[in-house]
Amino acid sequence: MNSEIRTLEPKQLWNNFTDLNAVPRASKKEERVIAFMVTFGKKLNLETIVDPVGNVIIKKPATAGMENRKTIVLQSHLDMVHQKNNDTNFDFDNQGIEMSIENGWVKANGTTLGADNGLGVATIMSILESNDIPHPAIEALFTIDEETGMTGAMGLEAGYLKGEILLNLDTEDDDEIGVGCAGGIDITASKTYSSEKTNENASAYRITVKGLRGGHSGMDIHRDFGNANKMMNRILFALKDISSISKIDGGSLRNAIPRESHAVIVTDDTKMLEDRFYIIAKAIIDEYDTIENELEIDLEECLLPDTIISKNDSEVLLKAIYTTHNGVFRMSPDIKDLVETSNNIARVLVNDDEIKILCLTRSSVESGKMDLAYNISSGFELAGFNVALSGSYPGWKPNPNSPILKVLDSTYQTIFNEKPKVLACHAGLECGILGTNYPEMDMISFGPTIKGAHSPDERANIESTQKFWKYVLQILKDIPVKE
Repeated sequence: MNSEIRTLEPKQLWNNFTDLNAVPRASKKEERVIAFMVTFGKKLNLETIVDPVGNVIIKKPATAGMENRKTIVLQSHLDMVHQKNNDTNFDFDNQGIEMSIENGWVKANGTTLGADNGLGVATIMSILESNDIPHPAIEALFTIDEETGMTGAMGLEAGYLKGEILLNLDTEDDDEIGVGCAGGIDITASKTYSSEKTNENASAYRITVKGLRGGHSGMDIHRDFGNANKMMNRILFALKDISSISKIDGGSLRNAIPRESHAVIVTDDTKMLEDRFYIIAKAIIDEYDTIENELEIDLEECLLPDTIISKNDSEVLLKAIYTTHNGVFRMSPDIKDLVETSNNIARVLVNDDEIKILCLTRSSVESGKMDLAYNISSGFELAGFNVALSGSYPGWKPNPNSPILKVLDSTYQTIFNEKPKVLACHAGLECGILGTNYPEMDMISFGPTIKGAHSPDERANIESTQKFWKYVLQILKDIPVKE
């Protein structure tokens, strides 16, 4: 199935991407991909290092005539977001990604593709194994766990790298050069609840919200896509006086806008519940019709559960989620069209006498990040939740005077006869974190066009990847000489 991907140009890049995609590499489960990269580096007889947290560093000397250029760090992350459609039968722990070509794009069959950041990794691999690409001395840095905490970047100690310039290959539009990004912090709200025995004469229903577009909780947060957890909460709130909640299971990863949510409820009045459900479901579908035209909100009878949540705990839960901000909180007053601060209500799990709600708050301003985190935490705490803040990482402050920015800008204009967009993004890139232990390193981010990252709609543009490859090769030639 993946054989047609190997025929695409540039073949060395797509072959390495296909090999990489055969290796399961979920965040915090990178053992196999670390071993894969170590084997790759050692087969090339290149110095290969695994640091204490699991980052892989492969060093390659400069090619003939390039010895006087500055050493560069080529950096991408090894892990990928594992997401699949509800009706897709796929085992991420044991299967490689199944890919196909559709209208000029490479996509996966019902799962995330792993182009984020697999295309960056494959690009670096192709340069490392090449015999005919001119380049300065290279330190290839493959970090772990970028998607769920950036612990690889945070754990990289000073002294492993000597490079003066870092090229981060993790931007998702080929006409953009990244010079800054948002920081983030995880919010986890948890609470036990009181269960009550279900009335054996009651009826039970399963509510399903599905078909939403999902996407990257940073890069797509401003696009007003539907959040399945907020939609489900709205439905349950509308039904709260004629039903009781038994279970909720919505969303998955913090960095993915939730596409699906499922709940089991119990009622003594089936007619009134069905009438009211279809009214609220239609209202939501109509509201989102132009942007979420595949949204489905379904109701079906199911087996009666043994227990339900007490009315008081149910009311507290629904009101707590209702008051929690989701989406863009503030736009940047300094950079046009840049989201400054946002929150994603990523996961809602209610089962076995415990409620757990996971959020990811982002901001390019540290004080703004913490302000919204405290705002959200305060609401949950007033509702009786225990709140933990964790995984905080800094943003990357733009440097308009960056020397490598001038190189990339000039090179882009020379090759493509147009000026690139120089901007900061609302995603979390590793540059800000890496700069903590390597403050003198000049950093920049760029990459090929990828759409739908963090969702099963993820796809990589073939023509853009060819453009990106051409750009990378020229940048390697244009790296300035050592001072």
